[in-house]
Amino acid sequence: MKKRFLAVIPCIALSFLFVTPVFSEQSKAPISPEDYYITLAPLPEFKQTCVSIIANLKRHHYQELTLNDELSSRIFDNYIDSLDKGRAYFTAADIAAMQRYRYILDNALAQGNLQPAFDIFNLYQHRTVERFAFMANFLSSKVDTLDFTRDETLLRDREESPWFSDKKALDDLWRRRLKNELITRRLSETDTDKVEENLLKKYTNSLNRSRQMKSRDVHRIFINTFTELYDPHTQYLPPRASEDFNIHMSLSLEGIGALLQMDNEYTKVVSLVKAGPAEKSNLLKPGDRIIGVGQENEEIVDVVGWRLDDVVQLIRGPKGTVVRLRIIPADSADSAMSKVIPITRNTVKLEDQAASSKILDIPLADGGTHRIGVVTIPAFYADFNAHQAGAPDYKSTTRDVRRLLEKLKKENIDGLVIDLRDNGGGALTEAAALTGLFIDKGPTVLVRGRRNRVESYPDPEPGIIYDGPMAVLVNRMSASASEIFAGAIKDYRRGLIVGTQTFGKGTVQSLLNLNRDNGQLKLTIAKFYRVSGASTQHRGVHPDVAFPSEYNLEETGESSLPEALPWDTIRPIRYKPYHQASFTPIVTRIKELHDKRSDASAEFTFLKGYNAYVETLRQKDRIALNEKVRKEEKEANETFFLGLENDLRVAQGEKPYKDYEAMTAARKAENEEKNDSEDKEEDDDDTLLEECAYVVSDFARLLEK
Repeated sequence: MKKRFLAVIPCIALSFLFVTPVFSEQSKAPISPEDYYITLAPLPEFKQTCVSIIANLKRHHYQELTLNDELSSRIFDNYIDSLDKGRAYFTAADIAAMQRYRYILDNALAQGNLQPAFDIFNLYQHRTVERFAFMANFLSSKVDTLDFTRDETLLRDREESPWFSDKKALDDLWRRRLKNELITRRLSETDTDKVEENLLKKYTNSLNRSRQMKSRDVHRIFINTFTELYDPHTQYLPPRASEDFNIHMSLSLEGIGALLQMDNEYTKVVSLVKAGPAEKSNLLKPGDRIIGVGQENEEIVDVVGWRLDDVVQLIRGPKGTVVRLRIIPADSADSAMSKVIPITRNTVKLEDQAASSKILDIPLADGGTHRIGVVTIPAFYADFNAHQAGAPDYKSTTRDVRRLLEKLKKENIDGLVIDLRDNGGGALTEAAALTGLFIDKGPTVLVRGRRNRVESYPDPEPGIIYDGPMAVLVNRMSASASEIFAGAIKDYRRGLIVGTQTFGKGTVQSLLNLNRDNGQLKLTIAKFYRVSGASTQHRGVHPDVAFPSEYNLEETGESSLPEALPWDTIRPIRYKPYHQASFTPIVTRIKELHDKRSDASAEFTFLKGYNAYVETLRQKDRIALNEKVRKEEKEANETFFLGLENDLRVAQGEKPYKDYEAMTAARKAENEEKNDSEDKEEDDDDTLLEECAYVVSDFARLLEK
C-alpha cells in the first residue's frame, strides 16, 4: 500500500558534527560530575528583548493572558516540564527547593529579570551531568552486574509519575534505562560487539556537550516556555533561528524537507514537505523519532537528548549529499524496531509542488465506466511577486487548477476528486479563490481577530468552473488552507469529504521584528472559521465517508500539541447550500456502498489489521527488561507483520515473502529503485485514491437518479 507524508516546511540547518572522543583503557577512570558543571547568567541585552516580547504579546496576540501569579505558576510548571518531562533528572527535594520561584516569575519577566530562570537551569545542568556521569561510570565498571534474565520492567512514560525521592531511586531508574538501551541496541544493530563502546561514547559525548550550553540557549528555552502558554505556534526566534525560519519559508534551503520538534528526549518528525527529499524517499513519515544522525560512510551519532537545533544542524548539508538517520518508526511501540534510512539532500522545486491531474476509469455494474478526474494539489501556492509585476502567466494554485479542470471537462469526466492529502496549506487567498471555482458566489471563510472582529473572504469571481459531482480527499496531514477549502465544500454541500479527520490548524500567524536585531516573534493573531460558524481549529474537518487513518490521530495534529487553542463557534454567515433535501440520504447510501467494498477489499483489510495491531502495542505502558522476552516480542511483531503483508500479496496474486528479512530487503530495493528512477510520476497503486473515485462514481449515479 502506498505510503504518504505531510507537506509543510523543510528542515533547517547546516552540517555540524561533534567530535567523539577515542577511548582507551586508561580513560575508564571514574568521571567526576563536578568537572562538567557550568553556571550561566543572563546577558544584559536579554532584558530589552524580554520586555519587547511581553509588550508585543499583549498588543497583538489573539489570546489575552494576564501576567499574574496564576500565569507565573503555569510558567514554572511548563519550564520544569520542558527541562525534565520524563522526571528523570530532578528529585522531589529539588522540586521542593525550587518552589520559591513559582510565584515570582511573572514579576521577574515583567522587569526583564531572567535570573530565576537561570538558577533553575543551572541546577538542571548539574543534574543532567550527574546522570550522564553515572551512566558512563556504570558502563566502564559495573555493566557486567546487569542481569538480563531478570523479570523487571521500565515505565514508558513518566510524565505523570511522582518525582523520585532521592538520587538512589534515580540511580535505579537509570540502571533500568541502561538495560533497555543495551537490549534495544543488541536487537537492532548489526555490530553487537560495539554496543557498550558506542553507548559509552554517547554518554561521554553528552557530558562534553553539556558544557557547550550558552546563555542564549537558556534565554530561548525559557522565553519559549512562556510564549507556548499562549498557543503552540507562538515562538521567540533568536537571530540565528529567525534567519533559518526565513530561509526555509522560501523553500530555498538544501535539506531533507522535514519539520521537527522535541518529544521528551527524542526528535520527532512533525511533517514532511510535499515533493521534498524525505517525502520522495518514502522512508520517513510524521511521528517517526530520530535517534541517530550520520553522514554518508561515517558513524551514526546518537542524538537522544540533544537540543533540537543541534539535531537539525547535523541533518542539514549540501545538495546531493546523503544523510543517514536511525529512526524508531511512528507505528512501532518497540524501540528495538529501529532502523537506519538514507536520504539524499536536495532543494524543493516549485514545479514539483504544482497541481496535476489524471483520469481513473471506474467500472459500472452494467458494463460501462465512469471517468473520474483527479486533481492533486500538494500546496496552496501563489507567485505574488510575479502577479504584482503584472506577469500574465504567474503561477498560482487556482490558475493551475482552473486550467486542469477545463482540460478534464473536455475529456468528459463523470466526477472529480480533489486530492488534498498531506497538503499543509499555504496562501489563504488561494483557498478562497479555489473554493470559488466550485460555487457560484458567496463567502468562503471567516477570519476572527482580536476583540472579536470578523472578516469574510468572498468568492472573488462569480460563476462555476466545474459543477459536477465531486469529493475532497483528505487525511490527518491536510492542514490550514486545505481545511478552509474542505470545510467550505462540506458546508455548501457542494461535494463529499472523504478520508480522515484533518489536522486542525485553524490559526493565523504573523512575524514581528524585535528591537535592536534581537530576533523575531512569531505569534498567533487570528482564527479561521467555516461559513457555518464552526472553527477549523483543534477539531479540523471530519469526513462524510471515513477511511482508516495512515497516522495516529492522538499523536499527530493540532489536538496533540500542548496549549492548542480550543475549538469554538461564531455566528454563521448567510450562504446557500447545494443538494439540500437530497444530500443526507445520498451520503447514507454512499457510506453503505463504501462499507461493502472496504469489507471485501484486501487492501482495506490490511490497513485495518495493521492499525489495530499497532494500537495494541501502543497500549503497553511498560517495557520488558528481560532480553529473552524482548527478543520473543520482536519476533512476534515480525511474524504478525509478515503474515499481514503476505495475506495481502496472496490476495493480489503475488508470491508471499519467505521471511521477514526477505520482506524488508524487497521494500528497501523498491524504495531505492524509486529514488534512482528519473520518472517521478505518482504510483497508480493508490488504494485510498481509487476507493475515493468509486465513492464519486456512486455519488454521480445517485445524483442521476
